[in-house]
Amino acid sequence: MIDQHALDVLFRQARTANGFLPGEVSDAQLRQVFDLMKMAPTSLNCQPARFVFLRSAAAKERLRPALSPGNLDKTMSAPVVAIIATDQQFHEHLPRLFPHNPAAKGWFDGDAARAAREAAAFRNTTLQGAYFMLAARAIGLDCGPMSGFDAAKVDA
Repeated sequence: MIDQHALDVLFRQARTANGFLPGEVSDAQLRQVFDLMKMAPTSLNCQPARFVFLRSAAAKERLRPALSPGNLDKTMSAPVVAIIATDQQFHEHLPRLFPHNPAAKGWFDGDAARAAREAAAFRNTTLQGAYFMLAARAIGLDCGPMSGFDAAKVDA
């Protein structure tokens, strides 16, 4: 079992951050977070999450029209904003990620499997988002997950 301090950092003292101290999150820190979480379990090891990191004021300004008013200040002041997106074609990678079952890719191919593909992608991207936050907390970063945004605008 991990020690009590680690449990505190990951769970007991982990709350949504609504403001951030000035400073930077380095490429090395983002790589460390990603390396910790990238192969955490998802169904079929499908790994559908895709990550975009926004650091510059200009990049965050492009996001501004998609944000709800309550999320503007914390987003603009965050040293980095992670957009966790979903690859709806994740199944194309299953032959490499889940090689012991060659049939798995076919379970998600075509229009008939669209609902199953979308459900699996959403569920497993959500898992990966949670793993991302745990990894960020594990290296000492705070997280402020949000639902207050216009997804269609972020997608655009």
